[in-house]
Amino acid sequence: KSALPVAYRSKGISLQYAQENGSVDLLKTLTSVSLRKIWNEAKFLPIEKYDLVINDFECITSLACKLKKIKSIHLGHQASFVSKNVPRPKKRDMLAEWIFTHYAQATETYGLHFKEYDKNIFQPIIRSSIVNANPKDNGHITVYLGHFNTQKIIEILGKITDFKFEVFCSQAKEISVLKNIKILPINQEFFTESLVNSHGIITGAGFETPAEALYLGKKVLTIPVKGQYEQLCNAEALKEFNVTVIEEFSHSFLSHFRSWMNKNDQKELI
Repeated sequence: KSALPVAYRSKGISLQYAQENGSVDLLKTLTSVSLRKIWNEAKFLPIEKYDLVINDFECITSLACKLKKIKSIHLGHQASFVSKNVPRPKKRDMLAEWIFTHYAQATETYGLHFKEYDKNIFQPIIRSSIVNANPKDNGHITVYLGHFNTQKIIEILGKITDFKFEVFCSQAKEISVLKNIKILPINQEFFTESLVNSHGIITGAGFETPAEALYLGKKVLTIPVKGQYEQLCNAEALKEFNVTVIEEFSHSFLSHFRSWMNKNDQKELI
């Protein structure tokens, strides 16, 4: 069949956060889901117009392909968790494990992860702006903790006066400076520049950002989102690179930060 433009993108299921402690609010998340709406969207999605659908962990498109028997490929980081070889925390979340294998089923699965843990798992796809960058160390620490309260971040980082921080905040409309902290709006160009020229980064245990930081040889400190099992799994994988992983962002962070700065055994992304 002739190629068709992609005219549909589902919002899927949005995670709801408890902003004070950066955790996922499962009750709010589940109550925001309409199963009838998901079924109807899948039923009427004109997926039959395509020969092949590439899906990045999206349940409605996956369900539509299954209902209409259309060949599909699950491609992305979440697809790697189909393999039991991918690192997991000691305490497994069986509901999350079920979601990994059933939320976005496909005819074929190809995952992306920090290492090639299995035959259908490949290393991260790094943006060209990162690959072509000329990394420098201007001494600042890039901070992207969107699941935490910005005021709490500023309060704690403000006590580390011998370092400069560039904090990315979704509420910021323009760049501002508060003592040793520069606050920037969420902007890919700003973020890339900050990361490329940083000494290190403090962020959640997602996939793309830690992967880019490791590729650039930047020091990484991660704080997984509480209640988000995927991030707990990523944290276990990052430990294999000797990345510093801490459980929460509190006043005890000050000692964790000093220990992190004194570490020099982090491995590179090969």
